[in-house]
Amino acid sequence: MDYGKHQAPAHYEAGEGCLTTLIRVPVRIVVLVIVLPVRMVWDVLVAGARAADRILLRPLGRALSWLFATLVSAPAVWLYAWVLTPLGHALRWLAAALFVWPWVALWRYVLVPAVRYGLVVPVVWLYEVVLTPIGHGLRWVYRELLAPAGRGIAAVVGWLLTALFVWPVVGLWRYVLVPLALAAAWLAEHLIVRPLAWAYRELLTPLGHGITWLLELLARGIAAVGSGLWAAVVWLVLTLLVAPLGWLYRRVLAPVGREIVAAFGVAWRIAGYISRAVGRAIAWLAWHLIGAPVTWVYRTVCTPVGHFVRDAVWAPAKRAAVEAGRAARAALRTARETVARARRDAWRALVGGSRVPEPREPGSPLARRLGVTQQATTVPSAAPEPEISSLGEKNAERG
Repeated sequence: MDYGKHQAPAHYEAGEGCLTTLIRVPVRIVVLVIVLPVRMVWDVLVAGARAADRILLRPLGRALSWLFATLVSAPAVWLYAWVLTPLGHALRWLAAALFVWPWVALWRYVLVPAVRYGLVVPVVWLYEVVLTPIGHGLRWVYRELLAPAGRGIAAVVGWLLTALFVWPVVGLWRYVLVPLALAAAWLAEHLIVRPLAWAYRELLTPLGHGITWLLELLARGIAAVGSGLWAAVVWLVLTLLVAPLGWLYRRVLAPVGREIVAAFGVAWRIAGYISRAVGRAIAWLAWHLIGAPVTWVYRTVCTPVGHFVRDAVWAPAKRAAVEAGRAARAALRTARETVARARRDAWRALVGGSRVPEPREPGSPLARRLGVTQQATTVPSAAPEPEISSLGEKNAERG
């Protein structure tokens, strides 16, 4: 019993107080009132978008695709295959015949033989017969005469230049400048460098050490005072600013923010349930007020009337139209044959000549023909072909 008394309620969360629990329900009610119209508008927009996509956009897309394929793609493919491709082949052949083949023939049969026999062959002959022996002679003159003479002249000129310019400069450097430089270095070391080194070592170094020690003591004092002041400023900021702000964020802002976020989530879900319930009610009303009567009228009235119109009006009209089309095609075929026969007869009457045999339907394979052995058949409807040709055909052949 004591354990049950001290146990926290199940609906409390860790770190929550009574104030949070008391303000939760009003906040959620207010947020639900704010969110419900937004959720219903959102659900209406989603349903409208889905219906528009299913009823309007998809058929429109299919219709546009069919129109594009019929009015653009098919004519473009036909134009490319039957107009542009032959035209391109013809233009390519014409361009090759007008611009490529003449230049190729000119290069192959005019320029190449002219350059080969008018320039290359004479130049090769001149090089092999004239220039090569001259070059060999000049090379022998250079190797046997000019090269030894040049080496001797270079040796003499080099010895003269060494004797006139190098040896005097070397003597001046070795016996005059070097001793003077050594004496100047010794004087500078004993008169300038050593006194300066003694002054640096005995005077300036101890003085610098003393100044450094004083500056170090001063810096330590300033650092101790600054660290104390910084610690005091940090304590004041933490005590007077950071701690109240942390308490305010932890105890007020964070719970309020969590409750507002949770209230928006719960309100959005509840608004979804309410919106779906309203949508189902509107759908039920639309079905019972519009859909069911329309369906009953379609099934009870429109379907029988449509079947009657299809069977009693449309089918006989269609059959009559088909028979009329067949009769018209047969009449047109007969008229064309008559006109063609009259034209042939008139042409033969005007210019004469042998009569062109008119096309006839092939005879039945079951009928007998003259000069062919009659085959046994068991078909009673097979009629034999006439074995004697007509008089008109004999007269036509004689004419």
